[in-house]
Amino acid sequence: SSHSGARAVAAMVYLVFNEGYSTNSGEAPARAPLCEEAIRLARLLLRLFQTEAEIMGLTALLLLQHARAPARFDESGEIVLLEDQDRSLWSRKMIDEGLALVDKALRHRKPGPYQVQAAIAALHARAERAEDTDWNEIDLLYRLLEQMQPSPVVTLNRAVAVSKVRGPAEALAMIEPLEERLSGYFHFFGLKGGLLMQLDRGDEARVAFDRAIALANTAAEAAHIRMHIDRLIRDGAVRPAAKKAN
Repeated sequence: SSHSGARAVAAMVYLVFNEGYSTNSGEAPARAPLCEEAIRLARLLLRLFQTEAEIMGLTALLLLQHARAPARFDESGEIVLLEDQDRSLWSRKMIDEGLALVDKALRHRKPGPYQVQAAIAALHARAERAEDTDWNEIDLLYRLLEQMQPSPVVTLNRAVAVSKVRGPAEALAMIEPLEERLSGYFHFFGLKGGLLMQLDRGDEARVAFDRAIALANTAAEAAHIRMHIDRLIRDGAVRPAAKKAN
């Protein structure tokens, strides 16, 4: 059917976007055209399938993610996390277009994974400051996404919301069973280290952060984790790695 064709193309567009999005800071300007191309393809798809809520959701998701691009790296090319980004740099035009599409999609009452992810991105976009973020609602949306598309990565993302709403101990208990399946995933160990750090379990945090560095895909990711380790050492939570005797 045309629907399954649309779904297959949507999945491909999403992959193209992520290839451009989850990239090295050093290459960020060079890879932005991939994101723009994915958005162009999503819009094209939307013209072909004007009443498909999931295609609206996909287009909205890409717009809302790409709206943050100018704030995602600092002058020296280091990653700036969502909560630390200068929100005045976000593209209002893209955000407004994305939010309008999310609302339009949801009116169709045919929920799907792209719409749920777009709704999560919309909650971030609507928060004027990081502390205004509706983490309760994000937790609920990730729970919905877990039902639609169960995956350890979705649960990992939900754990971030849980840590904000119910604290690091509950989030850590949630992610520990995922370790085996996410043993090669940088973000798993980054989050685990961050949660352990909040729980004042510095030495265990250090172990998790070292795993994250070993798995980092980019220099920016590794630098980001080193910053956490430096903070642990500065706060006296862990001892610096022992120098090996020569």
